Amino acid sequence: MPGISRNATLALAASAALALLATACTGRPDAGADDDASKETTVTFWHAWSAPSEVKAVKDLVAGFEKAHPNIHVDVVGNMTDDKMNQALRTGGDKAPDVISSFTTNSVGKFCSSGALVNLDPFFEKSSIDPQKTFPKAMNEYTRFDGNRCAVPLLGDAYGLYYNKTAFEKAGITSPPKTWSEFEQVAKKLTIPQGGTYKQLGFMPNYHGWETTTEHYLGQFSPTYFDKDGKSNVAKDPAFAKAFTVQKNLVDTLGGYRRLETYRSRLGDEWGPKHPFHTGQVAMQLDGEWRLGMALDTKPKFDIGVAPLPVPDDQADQYGKGYITGTIAGIAATSEKQNAAWELVKYMTTDTDAVVNFSNAIHNVPSTLAALKSPKLKYDPRFKTFLEIAANPDSTTAPASVNGGVYLTTIQQFGYDYESGKATDLKKGLRETARQIDTDIAQAK
Repeated sequence: MPGISRNATLALAASAALALLATACTGRPDAGADDDASKETTVTFWHAWSAPSEVKAVKDLVAGFEKAHPNIHVDVVGNMTDDKMNQALRTGGDKAPDVISSFTTNSVGKFCSSGALVNLDPFFEKSSIDPQKTFPKAMNEYTRFDGNRCAVPLLGDAYGLYYNKTAFEKAGITSPPKTWSEFEQVAKKLTIPQGGTYKQLGFMPNYHGWETTTEHYLGQFSPTYFDKDGKSNVAKDPAFAKAFTVQKNLVDTLGGYRRLETYRSRLGDEWGPKHPFHTGQVAMQLDGEWRLGMALDTKPKFDIGVAPLPVPDDQADQYGKGYITGTIAGIAATSEKQNAAWELVKYMTTDTDAVVNFSNAIHNVPSTLAALKSPKLKYDPRFKTFLEIAANPDSTTAPASVNGGVYLTTIQQFGYDYESGKATDLKKGLRETARQIDTDIAQAK
């Protein structure tokens, strides 16, 4: 899995696995720490990265910390799944981690509500660090739940639009579309039918496509997922109906669900070199920052352009925003070395040079406002689009929930039903979706 990218299925499955945490008390989330971080000690750090280049980057990051804190040694354990982390956070013990890093932002609600990870606000206050001034707005949001900041961002993912500049030029299109109405016109213009299929498809809109999930579409509409009472807002906030309507119009305009699905089933997979954007079979792609490097590695026969995703026509002044997610880090509530653990977490997530160097190595978006502007960042000029999306205060994320990403799965399932024609009444479907979300959350509580 490149960088910290993740597909929706894996992310939601991982968050569902966190149900284990709700069955056991793992410690108070705001428990005071009394260890002396100035003394010789060793903390254990579990992370999920597994590719050789990523593992080396983590080791280099930790080496920088140990150089700055010679009395604190770090045992690093990589390639740890959320399931393994969850079990260790529940049971504790000598071999359990003091610090964890997870790819799954959907886990935050469970991590916070179960007390598996400590509330970091007291640590930030003690260190005179203001998270609101340190991290981008969306990243601040996905590391908190119900007033508890139990996680901190450690690099991020920003979603934007990749486009085939060569195909644009052939079609007489001079710039990437900024609104969804423009996008629909451009996608249609770039689509070249061939018999019952396509020689070139302007865009694959289906939710089973590559990163075209409901939450990624919805991010451009800035929806409010829950009201002030914690109830689902899916049927009340018009942003949801607008997003589903835009996607369905794209499906219908570009050939219909069945024709698109038939074409999609014959294309390359998301993580391989034959991804349809790499091969030119799809001219535009909604994707994260990691796609640029993956596409360039295949030496495509066209020029690649990068831009923010379109926005609703009535939000044209917010063009430049995007959907944000990323890796999180936290301190285990069972750890007896929380002050020392905080020194590691603070270094990895707030030290500008550390964040920049890690970003350069992992090729993901830096997770502090200072790092996003650092002259030490090394990147392809097109990567700047994702840096700007991450720093944009209008960029959005999916909020944490007590049952993880279950509500996102429910919304996605309705998306499948609506795009395929199984569900035809949008308002009724959104009401039923909201009721299911409320029921699931009530049961989780």
